[in-house]
Amino acid sequence: MTALWSAAEAAQATGGEARGDWQATGLSIDTRTLAPGDMFVALKAARDGHDFVAQALEKGAAAALVSRRPDDVAPDAPLLIVADVQAALEALGRAARARTSAKVIAVTGSVGKTSTKEMLACMLADQGRCHAAVASYNNHWGVPLTLARMPRDSEYAVIEIGMNHPGETAPLARQARPHVALVTTVAGVHLEAFDDVAGIAREKAAILEGLEPGGTAVLNADIAEAQVLAQEAQRLGARPVWFGQTSTAYHLLSTRIEAGETLAEVRCNATRLQLHIQSLGAHFAMNALGALAAVEAAGADLARAAQVLALWSPVTGRGARVEVALQGGKLLLLDDSYNANPTSMAAALDVLAATPLPTDAMDRPPGRRIAYLGDMGELGPQEAALHAGLADLAALQAIDEIHCIGPLMAHLYAALPEAKRGKHYASASEARPDLAAQLGCGDIVLAKGSLSAGLAKIVDGIRELGHGKRTS
Repeated sequence: MTALWSAAEAAQATGGEARGDWQATGLSIDTRTLAPGDMFVALKAARDGHDFVAQALEKGAAAALVSRRPDDVAPDAPLLIVADVQAALEALGRAARARTSAKVIAVTGSVGKTSTKEMLACMLADQGRCHAAVASYNNHWGVPLTLARMPRDSEYAVIEIGMNHPGETAPLARQARPHVALVTTVAGVHLEAFDDVAGIAREKAAILEGLEPGGTAVLNADIAEAQVLAQEAQRLGARPVWFGQTSTAYHLLSTRIEAGETLAEVRCNATRLQLHIQSLGAHFAMNALGALAAVEAAGADLARAAQVLALWSPVTGRGARVEVALQGGKLLLLDDSYNANPTSMAAALDVLAATPLPTDAMDRPPGRRIAYLGDMGELGPQEAALHAGLADLAALQAIDEIHCIGPLMAHLYAALPEAKRGKHYASASEARPDLAAQLGCGDIVLAKGSLSAGLAKIVDGIRELGHGKRTS
């Protein structure tokens, strides 16, 4: 395997002291997933990474990036010793970015950035060597780690940038130095840290601070804060490209759900395309349209990218569809358990409402649409009203039963019509034993909530009812 970093290169990039003449083929921050040949980065988070250096070396790490030699590590161990591990990781990221000629796309947004990043990675990997962020590595350590892992011969790179508080986006964008910056959407997420949604829009627009000269800003034309994005693009000299149902450049003409996929008709400037998306929901079509605009701005082939998009499917916890075999039939699980906010919750409920119930030739009752909804975090003073407000969504008319999980979801439970009300549970662990009695053959089941709500336990519990099989 080609070396990613030699001892000399890493020392030069970080200003650190390299001990030993080693070569690393990757970077890791977790000994549980470390591969032989990786350089282990001893970050300080919930635990001090220095406590795991010896274990990393025993598992085959090529070297460890540290600020000191741990007592249980031999004096002649392969190390890169720096003043500050986080700062050194950022320096490695900047050096990796500087040595590649890849076209870089950075993605942010209140909703949809991870799925959009994955769509981009799928489409661009068909057209060249593409490097992309793993999972949701989009924060102060995730972005530099992604950059530092970038092979020097990459032709495309897709970097995801997230934030929880003001001032976090611009520094990450400046590290990534994208040629194209995509803002999927702006919504009322992290309201506990911002005065209003316009403030969130300005923070999302800060991704444009890192654009290379002459760079392109791909922006959502349909959101209420579009003017805020436009003003920031103008201020920073970015070329704006708009997408959405109200855009004339990249225009979403229609969407429909058919045979387990979302079909969308779009117009990209003068080119009309039919999109096949292996996940359900108009929001996926919107994300795909923004991704196509970014693909074309990066100089890749648009029509080819649209064809390859049909091969993409969402990752676990982000809209994946799982068939679970039961005694005498099966149910369909919509696993959207990784994250939630009012916008993504409404989209997920729309998907549940629009997903056709299976037809069954046997003489038995039809299945039902059932939702397990967990608390939405970081909503600030409006959290109670935002949870209760879900009861007013039109999608609920087509949903048979809603189970609410967590203290904040008690507000939705109280607001639900009696006919829709399932049970309220303090936690996902409390709800899990009831799953077998609540679910049956032919049901379509949505699990949705913020990561802290633990809806993954509901997903695991439903899978354990039978044998889960991914359908997309």
